[in-house]
Amino acid sequence: MSLLTLKDAGITLGAPLFSNLDLTMHPGDRLALVAPNGRGKSTLLRAIAGLTELTEGQMTRKRGLVTGFLAQDVPAGLAGQTVRDVVLAAVDDGEDWRAEIALDDLDIPEALRDLPMSALSGGWQRLVMLARVWVRAPDLILMDEPTNHLDLSRIGQLQRWIMGLPRGTALVIASHDRAFLDDVANRTLFLRDRASRDFALPFTRAQAALDEVDAATARQHDQDLHVARQLRRQAAKLKNIGINSGSDLLVVKTKQLTDRAARIEAAATPAYKPRSAGDIRLETSDAHARALISVAPCDVIAPDGRRLFRCPQLWIAPGDRVVLLGPNGAGKSRFMAMVDAALQGREGPIRAAPTVIAGVADQGLTGLDPKATPHGTITARFDLGDQAARTVLAGAGVSLTLQSTPIAALSGGQKARLALLVLRLQRPNFFLLDEPTNHLDIEGQEALEDELTEKGAATLLVSHDRSLIRAVGTRFWWIETGGRGGGQLIEVDSPEPCIERMLNASVTP
Repeated sequence: MSLLTLKDAGITLGAPLFSNLDLTMHPGDRLALVAPNGRGKSTLLRAIAGLTELTEGQMTRKRGLVTGFLAQDVPAGLAGQTVRDVVLAAVDDGEDWRAEIALDDLDIPEALRDLPMSALSGGWQRLVMLARVWVRAPDLILMDEPTNHLDLSRIGQLQRWIMGLPRGTALVIASHDRAFLDDVANRTLFLRDRASRDFALPFTRAQAALDEVDAATARQHDQDLHVARQLRRQAAKLKNIGINSGSDLLVVKTKQLTDRAARIEAAATPAYKPRSAGDIRLETSDAHARALISVAPCDVIAPDGRRLFRCPQLWIAPGDRVVLLGPNGAGKSRFMAMVDAALQGREGPIRAAPTVIAGVADQGLTGLDPKATPHGTITARFDLGDQAARTVLAGAGVSLTLQSTPIAALSGGQKARLALLVLRLQRPNFFLLDEPTNHLDIEGQEALEDELTEKGAATLLVSHDRSLIRAVGTRFWWIETGGRGGGQLIEVDSPEPCIERMLNASVTP
């Protein structure tokens, strides 16, 4: 028996987000919901949750269906409440025990349960909100970007929780984390303004199937139009003969051919062309140094003076794309800060060659002034006129309306694309990238991968995006933790054992 059915469903907000959507969810379905930023994923989830209405079509729910919705953001009113109270608020009186079980199921440590939500990291807040959803034992769980703010160990924790759900529990997961979707989904819905596509496959295999369907649609469309053109040419010849001969039969035949051509043209389905959110292109400069970044043997120290790990002599040469891997708290951020300091010319064990032109992007996007506008940011930093600035911003997916809006009002995806545009215009030969795919949709992630690999600029990257790590990295540095004197930075041949260790690591506060 189905849990929920959508028939000819659509929502229009100025322009259609999606239309003519048919979808049936059965017990045990794990549906990946895929679309670029701003194209209706969150809106569809809210509609299924009963928080917004469809513009068109019908939605039928199983009688008594219990739905749980994990939104992207924690409601502001919960910031001052304790973890335990946040989950207790979702249960009926006298069933407090259910809250403790839900917190146990998500492995929320006892030490965190009486802390206010505002004291927790974004990752722990995410898991607490999931416990608040799970405590009601929903039949259908709707998850909007569930891996946001999660490192690999917490992503592994989330995946294990999903795999341990009762077989009949259904999920709809909107996410840009391709590896996560491959691991947890058994169906994929590509949400489109028209002709959405649903495949009984995990994401990567579904993407390949979608490409084949789109290519076949394009070929059929071209073939249909070719047939229509031939019919119109035949009609034109018969029309001339009919006029010259005065044959009524040929006039009728001409009209039949013309009408048939018109029907074929009207029925021909054009190839799907996504509305691009903007190009991600990176311009680079040549680097002539043998080593752009040189690291002398040194200790990486925590703010409290603890030694985090020992670093051997290392270097990053032109063309190297180095991925820095390590468990949460191992010292990745401290090492990246040391490299950033070297790029700014500060003395230390890490040195940057004089020819280095650095492009730096951190996960907090601190290089963007929230009070400035995108247009003001570009014209102030680069020698571009007004029209040229507007053109490059539009090409990066920042519309004319948003170009004069304070950066603080932009979505996470729009800010990320603006930050990458700033990088491109700097024309660096070395990228220092800390979680660059945060907020980027799958289209943007794939474009960034292509640019990094095709341009060949040297890169030092920290990311929990397994697909990005695998696609981009040419060298891999692993922070081996443990031991009385702290950890050790070592170079490894493959990221896979490291990824596996982080996914299976126990999560501590």
